[in-house]
Amino acid sequence: MTALRLWSTLFSLLLFGVPALAQTQMAQAAFGSKGDTPASHSFTDEVGRHVEVGGSVKRIVSLAPNLTEIVYALAEGDRLVGDTDYCDYPAEANNKPRVGGPVNPNLEHVVALMPDLVLATKAINRRETVDALTRIGVPVYVTDPHSVDDVIASIERIGKVLDADKNAALLTEGLRERLSALDRRIAGAAPRRVLFVVWSDPLISVGSGTFIADALRRAGARSVVDASAEWPRINFEEIVRLQPEFLVFASEHHTDTQHALNSLRMRPGWRDLDALRRGNIVIVSDAINRPAPRMVDAVEELARAFHPESFASYDRPSPTAAPIAQEACACAH
Repeated sequence: MTALRLWSTLFSLLLFGVPALAQTQMAQAAFGSKGDTPASHSFTDEVGRHVEVGGSVKRIVSLAPNLTEIVYALAEGDRLVGDTDYCDYPAEANNKPRVGGPVNPNLEHVVALMPDLVLATKAINRRETVDALTRIGVPVYVTDPHSVDDVIASIERIGKVLDADKNAALLTEGLRERLSALDRRIAGAAPRRVLFVVWSDPLISVGSGTFIADALRRAGARSVVDASAEWPRINFEEIVRLQPEFLVFASEHHTDTQHALNSLRMRPGWRDLDALRRGNIVIVSDAINRPAPRMVDAVEELARAFHPESFASYDRPSPTAAPIAQEACACAH
């Protein structure tokens, strides 16, 4: 019997056909009698769940792109044995075995990879997925960041769970130093009123309690949308009334976004926005959508686009300095 068939059979038995006590015994046997490994450690994850992790986490499965990025940023990519179809950064993540999409991963494939730990996030992974893995004895650590500071704290916590505290401390210290420097640079600048466009038709933006809204605040802006829902659908007439100073789009493909913007300029409602007419458009790296270390890069990009005057002296090239390429751009037409 192949390993995948063996684990598929075991998964079905554990999930659907065996009492709880027997499930635990079978899961322990299937994962190699982990009583022989170093003592386990207990953690409370970011949604308040108790997680028991073996003494040595050697095999990790990530169920979200941002978590894959964090594992690599902690220099622990060698321990990653599986990730999702959307885990594309860094490039090495594309070479890992895939377990499907974040919303509906193939749990049989996850179990067949024999993970010591599965990383999940409340934002895109379903509770049913977490519960199913937990029932068969697979430890799942769930993150739930709602601000840039929360993202950095998540990195620290994951570092602790992976016994990568030193790398996590170095990484997070650098991120906090960059944010502090940015705070000093834009101190006193009036916040820009912006609309972050998640989807244009129907118009969807970000709620005030999301990490993206907080990233905008850290970049010296505030969303004109004040909604408790994480991804609110917005009445366009209200946006026309509010007239944001900037429209913000996230994309890794600026050319495609420019084509979309050209189409928006011809549509009723959009052409009534002063920001679109004046070319006050910011296309920021798609890293803004992922609560991972690169989010700080995106915050810095946004701050430069919103407050170029705060960076004028910093960006003035010396006689020997090479030009600096910027990812975020304010696109005038």
